[in-house]
Amino acid sequence: MPVVLGSDVLFDRQLLAGRTIGLVCNPASIDGQFRHVVDRAGAAGVRVGAIFGPQHGFNSDLQENMIESPHGRDARRNVPVYSLYSETREPTAEMLAGLDALVIDLQDVGTRIYTYIYTMANCLVAARKQGLPVVVCDRPNPIGGDAVEGPMLARGFESFVGQFPIPMRHGMTIGELARLFNDRFGLDAKLEVVKMQNWSRGDYWESSGLPWVLPSPNIPTVDSAVVYPGTVLLEGTNISEGRGTNKPFELVGAPWADAGRISAQLDALGLPGVRFRPAVFEPTFHKHARIACGGCQIHVTDRAAFRAVEAGVAIIAAFRSAGPSAFQWREPPYEYEHVKLPIDILYGSAGLREGLDGGETAASLAAVWNSEMAAFSDIREKYLLY
Repeated sequence: MPVVLGSDVLFDRQLLAGRTIGLVCNPASIDGQFRHVVDRAGAAGVRVGAIFGPQHGFNSDLQENMIESPHGRDARRNVPVYSLYSETREPTAEMLAGLDALVIDLQDVGTRIYTYIYTMANCLVAARKQGLPVVVCDRPNPIGGDAVEGPMLARGFESFVGQFPIPMRHGMTIGELARLFNDRFGLDAKLEVVKMQNWSRGDYWESSGLPWVLPSPNIPTVDSAVVYPGTVLLEGTNISEGRGTNKPFELVGAPWADAGRISAQLDALGLPGVRFRPAVFEPTFHKHARIACGGCQIHVTDRAAFRAVEAGVAIIAAFRSAGPSAFQWREPPYEYEHVKLPIDILYGSAGLREGLDGGETAASLAAVWNSEMAAFSDIREKYLLY
């Protein structure tokens, strides 16, 4: 049976009829009939007093990272649109004035660094200050809710791509994360999570029966979301993560690398559930724009066996060894952090950078995660809804 979204339950049951709400949403905030949450609210007798957009904007029209979106007005619906990726990442008291509740309907992708979950957290903080209830409409984790992988965020490495100590692949829905953040990390908002129906933890997006809409410009497909927990780490390097191609995060490469050699090196590691096919590409924008990059396309052959974060670390190690003098760790600023290196806030500590610089392998770094993941799995159990 198709998944019944939290927003379906909220509006079909008219749980907020007659109220004035703020809606945190973007183009992916649609239901199974392609109806946008703003229009669903109006049809259910709920007045939308304000719209709030996350990174990339309410219309998700800003391609690049770290490009702030302006405030504006939705002309068709005659509603103010406030950007939460601007001079403020937290709604102000003025933005929330006159609202009876703040409703969040954002599509997460299951990775710690994806900023929408911190936009949600910041909304919880702002709403608590104003005594405003928050309703989170739950949505599927597109890469499933069983697997947990990767390092925990270490204290001192908090940023807008990681505010709380969770692993890179957290295996939770956005509603479950809201419960975790609000309770364990003391946000203390008046929170209600509206559960989905017919979603199972092991399901990937294709099982939901729902249309896929890009949650952000560089996650065009479910396949890109599957590899994203690992290849997003390339943003902390001068290796292209495929931005500016039609396969972002699936195509990876650099001008100094030989596609055949680096693919063979990666395949020789025998990483489970994945093959690396040689590929040469020219990004149309972002890193190495209009320059041929040798690398590979990542083909996941078994999602259940695939370990995205370990694969991402192995990819960085391979490109680093292919061009020691050409490879570089990216310098700040990155996502509002002006001191710490981007790779450190992405990874959640200096462990990856220091480990690879010290000659460690992807496998040895991955071994460190196991005890951390076990501890987190025990913590998250309390907050799971499915």
